[in-house]
Amino acid sequence: MGLLEWGLLVFLSVLWGGSFFFSKVALAELPPFTVVLGRVSIAALALFIYLRSTDQVIPVSGKVWRAFFGMGLLNNLIPFSLIFWGQTALASGLASILNATTPIFSILVAHLLTADEKMTPQKITGVLLGILGVSVLMSGSAFAGNGPPVWALLACLGAALSYGFAGTFGRRFRRMGIAPAIGAFGQTTASTAMMLPLVALVDAPWQLAMPHLVTIGALLALALISTALAYIIYFHLLSVGGATNSSLVTLLIPVSAILLGNLVLGERLSISHFLGMALIALGLLSIDGRIFAMLRRTPAM
Repeated sequence: MGLLEWGLLVFLSVLWGGSFFFSKVALAELPPFTVVLGRVSIAALALFIYLRSTDQVIPVSGKVWRAFFGMGLLNNLIPFSLIFWGQTALASGLASILNATTPIFSILVAHLLTADEKMTPQKITGVLLGILGVSVLMSGSAFAGNGPPVWALLACLGAALSYGFAGTFGRRFRRMGIAPAIGAFGQTTASTAMMLPLVALVDAPWQLAMPHLVTIGALLALALISTALAYIIYFHLLSVGGATNSSLVTLLIPVSAILLGNLVLGERLSISHFLGMALIALGLLSIDGRIFAMLRRTPAM
């Protein structure tokens, strides 16, 4: 990747880190399912406009749309709902740290469900460090009754596990010849269709009070900036730098989420949260492997 791509990678981490901030603001007035519906429906509309403006053809095959619905369930509906539900009781920075375990779950799922992505000693080391980091995050105050509730922590971990399944499920889109941007539009559109009856049944949004402009602005930013625009940038990085380079964004997302939560929302994280994040980051670096390979190649002084 060139300097532009590395700059976009940092920018993408701010967009996705901002999603935890924007959703936290929106959740102050709106229930989680309604926020999910707003995020995916507005993003789907924006991606549709993007596809039409770039003359990309949207598929109509039933097989393709069944895949879109599967991906929408695993990559949008389940994880977004769990994260937003967890964020009703968690700081946005802590939720982003837990979300950073996604590559660890992806490795475990891929090992179990695929024939060509099995565990290696390097990956095992990374997974163990990640598990240790999560244990540190969930220890102490969480079980003592004066910290974040365990159910909220487990909800965010469940979202990361769902993302892990989505990563394996999404491999079929390359075999089907589906362009990434079209896949993003398809899954957000399918998620919208699945969320509509759920929101109507659970939240009855027509009975909710009219949200303030700040809440509406946060929801629009969540959908347009942290979802639609972020997808477009991510797919560009994926095509230029590959999956390994693009996955490094996972290390940067908690940084921007914690900074936004601290500066704007006044959130504070404990020492154990930062220690857990450091262990998870070390696990991800071990999985990536390149830094350790560079250290091995560095000649002794």
